[in-house]
This record gives sequence, C-alpha cells and structure tokens, in this order.
Amino acid sequence: MPKVEHFGFLQVPNYSMIAFTSAVEPMRMANRNSGKELYRWSVFTVDGLAEKASNGLEITPDGSIDSADDISILFVCGGAEISDAWSKQLQFSLRRIAKRNNITIGALCTGSYLLARAGLLDGYKCTIHWENIASLREEFSHVQVSDDLYLFDRDRITCAGGQASLDMMLKLIHDRHGGKLVTLISEQFMCERIRSSDDRQRIPLHLALGSNQPKLTEAVTLMEANTEEPISLDELSHYVGISRRQLERLFQKHLNCVPTRYYLNLRLNRARLLLLQTSKSIVDIALACGFISAPHFSKCYRDLFGIPPRDERRKLQARSAENDLEAGIT
Repeated sequence: MPKVEHFGFLQVPNYSMIAFTSAVEPMRMANRNSGKELYRWSVFTVDGLAEKASNGLEITPDGSIDSADDISILFVCGGAEISDAWSKQLQFSLRRIAKRNNITIGALCTGSYLLARAGLLDGYKCTIHWENIASLREEFSHVQVSDDLYLFDRDRITCAGGQASLDMMLKLIHDRHGGKLVTLISEQFMCERIRSSDDRQRIPLHLALGSNQPKLTEAVTLMEANTEEPISLDELSHYVGISRRQLERLFQKHLNCVPTRYYLNLRLNRARLLLLQTSKSIVDIALACGFISAPHFSKCYRDLFGIPPRDERRKLQARSAENDLEAGIT
C-alpha cells in the first residue's frame, strides 16, 4: 500500500488563496479517485494564528510552523506585499526545517522571495510570479531566477502561483502515481491541457519594456490584434505615428530583433497554441495565423521550434493515447 504523504503549507499575511487551493485540490481528488488516502495536508502559520489571504478570507491553521514535524514537503504560500511577511522568526523556522533529512522545501507564488531571503535558494534554480522576477534577480544574485511556470531543482520546488500550482501538483502526482490518476483528476477539473515546466509565464509587454516605450508597446499590441491578416511594416509605422526606421530601431534596441522577426515569432507561437490545444487542421491553423500556404508555415514552424507542426501534433496525440491507455479508456 502506498505510503501516505503529508504536505505542509505555511501561510503568510496576504497569501494567494488561488495558489494555495490549486495546490490542495489535486491531492483531494487524488485520494478520491484512487479510493485510498495518498495525501494529507496541514496548514501552518508562523505563530499558529490565522492569517488573512489577499482576498480577505481566513483558514484556521493546524498549528504554528514549529509544530510541523512529520511533513515531507513544506510549501511557503506567498502573495501580495511579500516583503512585509518577512521576520527573523520566519527565517529561523525555515532554516531549521530545511536542515532536516528527506524534506523538500517549496514555494507558491511569491513565497520564493522568503526562501531566497532565508538563503535557502542560493545555487538553486527557481521561479516566482512575473511581477517579482526582476526584483528577485536584482536582490539575490546567488539565485537563478527563471520565468518558468514551476521548477523542480533537487530538494526545492517553486511555482509562479495562480493556476500554475495545479500544473505543478499534477506533475508531482504523475511522478508518484502515474498518468492514469492524473488523467482522471484533470477530467474532474475540466483541465484540457497540463502545462509542463517548459511552459513560460506570459509577462505583459508593458512590464517587460517599462512605461517609457509607448510606441513600441502600441506596435506590438497591433501585431497581436492582426495575426490572421498581418499588416505591413509601413502600415504599422503609420498607425503608430513614427517612421519605419524609428520603429526598426526601437525593436532592435528593446526586443533585440527586427519587427518582421518579432511579428513572425508571435504568429508562430499563436499557431503552436492552436496546434496543441485545438483539433484544427494544420492548413486552417496556417491560414488563421497569416501564412499563405501550409508548406511555408511548416518551414517557418520547424525553423523556430525545431520540429514540423505535423510531428508536433503526432507527439501530442501519442501522449494522449498513452494517457488514455493508462486510464483504461478505449
């Protein structure tokens, strides 16, 4: 009989409720669908008193963090105004728990900031919500910060929060109990696609560029709104109100590519989403993303992603068939 795993969740002030519940619910559903207790979980706070989530709700904790004795993974649940959640007592408790044998330390949403400040991410790869990526990189030079949805690095697990907590937990369950159980859980949650750790957070362009580049942001917004019928560079510069040469300079300086390349990659990334998430034909996808023919689309797709779209879809179908087989679906 599988050993019951006990996960702990350390809630700090203004933690993200959606990140927390998205991590807990897959365990509940794993127990239900397997017909046995595979997981149990406990909620802790620094002092054992309830903390309000960023939405104002409270969950009665099971105890203080110092009472978390038999857990195998501890997730620090972060959220808004994360720097205000820091304390010497929190640092002491996290470091003490991290010294235990056979324990993994994790973080949801901005919880990675607290782990980094406690020195528990030095030399590790980690991720954090996109709003905090730049500041984490600047403040903690010994931490390798990524924009992945979630990351597993040895005895550390970090997650960007939101619905990415669901993807992360499904990955954990898959590694322990296989694809059949994960398929059943996904069906219960009406989750059409389980995102992998290779998926990236979509960082809003205005944050990546800063507020001092309104013309560039406007140009990219126009590109995103015109993927099916791409507009020419001359039209784009006219709409934005600057010369074509000025527009090219802005793209080169701030996005490190020419506008035509950025536009092409944008359309190809949209095509990849359609390829992986819909049953549209490759021809229809090509037309929907502004390509004049399927062969031209396939060549551009292979140049960017290293695999033709037809082979990409075959891989997806093979994985789906494997999951169906494991789940006993015929």
